[in-house]
Amino acid sequence: MKDFAYVSAQDVATAVRAIAEPGAKFLGGGTNLVDLMRQNIERPDTVIDITRLPLDRVEELPDGGVRIGALVRNSHLAAHRVIRTRYPMLAQAILTGASGQLRNMATVGGNVLQRTRCPYFADLAARCNKREPGAGCDAIGGFNRNAAIFGASDSCVATHPSDMCVALAALDATIELESVRGVRRLPLVGFHMLPGDSPQHETAIAADELITAIELPELPVAARSRYRKVRDRASYAFALVSVAAALEVRDGVITEARLALGGVAARPWRAHAAERALMGGPATEERFRLAADAELEGAVAQSQNAFKIELAGRAITATLRQLQVEGSAA
Repeated sequence: MKDFAYVSAQDVATAVRAIAEPGAKFLGGGTNLVDLMRQNIERPDTVIDITRLPLDRVEELPDGGVRIGALVRNSHLAAHRVIRTRYPMLAQAILTGASGQLRNMATVGGNVLQRTRCPYFADLAARCNKREPGAGCDAIGGFNRNAAIFGASDSCVATHPSDMCVALAALDATIELESVRGVRRLPLVGFHMLPGDSPQHETAIAADELITAIELPELPVAARSRYRKVRDRASYAFALVSVAAALEVRDGVITEARLALGGVAARPWRAHAAERALMGGPATEERFRLAADAELEGAVAQSQNAFKIELAGRAITATLRQLQVEGSAA
């Protein structure tokens, strides 16, 4: 591991000033930053410790929404009464990720900024455009069972690993960023970027910005929501496909729907086509299948992951069916 300077920030102002220092190399933190430093994949000049910042609270907002500080631990958020009752898909998503020990340490901001687990990104002997722009992508034509089926490019087929972010995308979450220039807010669905020709650019965060919070709007439909994760083993595994869904049905007709997919793209994939296909239709198995087909019409498989397209369709249908029959089961 390369030598680096260590800065302990006592408040947000100190942290953003340190990030904005001329010549500073910004990495953006992330749950697996230290792992990548040990592997010499990330080599920062300075590491800024922000654990003492007052960003560890979950607060109800006057407009009915919820503000989640960037340093709230994943386990605390999943256990919070407001999250469990008003946004159950978020609590469920967090509890499917990693292990209890990791959830006790991982933060909301770190989860959002974690890097891909594509094996070629972590292998210095492999070609990876995300790690070394212009080098090529060995996942294309290589071992790509876990690769993207949406939004991939000739430069990169990696997926985003977060479960939490899939639920946040379905919930219309907003991410708050702070710098010496002020505060700005972005929809979480636009925060993570598709690879295009520059997969090294993964998020919309600027070089001098710090994530300070995630905000959830008041969303009554979210009280009836679920998160389903399909993976190779029951725990401590990343999703092949995951589904975050919320559904409101009145007199047998779908009046509101939220749907997002994980494990299928370089960002949490908001399933807008499926949502449109659901709205105003009957809450039936046939309609659920039609909605899944509408979303997956644009899916493109790699050499080893065509199964993910059918798997995603089945997961969407099963999640919606379970919501219709059983509710959220927070």
